[in-house]
Amino acid sequence: MYDIVSNVMHIKLSPSYVELLNSDGGMSQVRHVVLVLSGKGGVGKSTITTELALALRHAGNKVGILDIDLCGPSIPRMLNVGRTDVHQCDSGWVPVYTDAEKSLALMSIGFLLEDPDEAVVWRGPKKTALIGQFVSDVAWGELDVLLIDTPPGTSDEHLAVLDNLKKHRLDGAVLVTTPQAVSTGDVRREITFCKKTGVRILGIIENMSGFVCPHCSECSNIFSKGGGEELAKLTGSIFLGSVPLDPLLSTSLEEGKDFMQSFPDSATFSAISSIAQTLLSSIQTS
Repeated sequence: MYDIVSNVMHIKLSPSYVELLNSDGGMSQVRHVVLVLSGKGGVGKSTITTELALALRHAGNKVGILDIDLCGPSIPRMLNVGRTDVHQCDSGWVPVYTDAEKSLALMSIGFLLEDPDEAVVWRGPKKTALIGQFVSDVAWGELDVLLIDTPPGTSDEHLAVLDNLKKHRLDGAVLVTTPQAVSTGDVRREITFCKKTGVRILGIIENMSGFVCPHCSECSNIFSKGGGEELAKLTGSIFLGSVPLDPLLSTSLEEGKDFMQSFPDSATFSAISSIAQTLLSSIQTS
């Protein structure tokens, strides 16, 4: 297998890996593929991707995350797998598994950097080439859902992943926003992007919807409220739900811990679980 990445940067790839994968490589055994999009940075898109993956896994699904945010790969740290080598088998690159049961798989450029502080200073063609390899040359094996975490906006990475997914079934996209008008305005452009490229909008998630007090658990609206739900109504999209700002969630992400396992009695857990179940029902019945 020709490795385009080796021409552009030093990576950590082991030449062989003893792994019995009942797969012919790529995404042939991935049942559902979902893009996670945002119109702007800082809305917590990677947080939502990570927590949706954990919620789906705890519900008994095999889940994968493909992190194509090439310039800001944060999900490996959120899942506490930041310093892991990528191996190869006959079918391609073996994803990094975050648990012993191999129910949550992850692939990210963060695993391919010699130095985690190294900046990825690439033009479009190099990004497109790597995304092509990520889509076609990762041996995901059998997955119920593959979540693809994208960078903000509607740029080369988004077009590259859509082009490479043409031979696979893309279920659609989840859009993440915060309540403020400046964020929902950017998501409007993301909705236009989806319509122009023929991507089904599975729903809108409003993140940072209120602040959960760590002492009394009361939720206060420090930002405006309901922007995501109103946007869903105006654009005819499904509103999947709201996720509050929760210090327990922030701490879990910083420490690479599983929030969904640690705080099953929290309101944030209920919100994320409900969104994950609604999303799963939507793609299973489509």
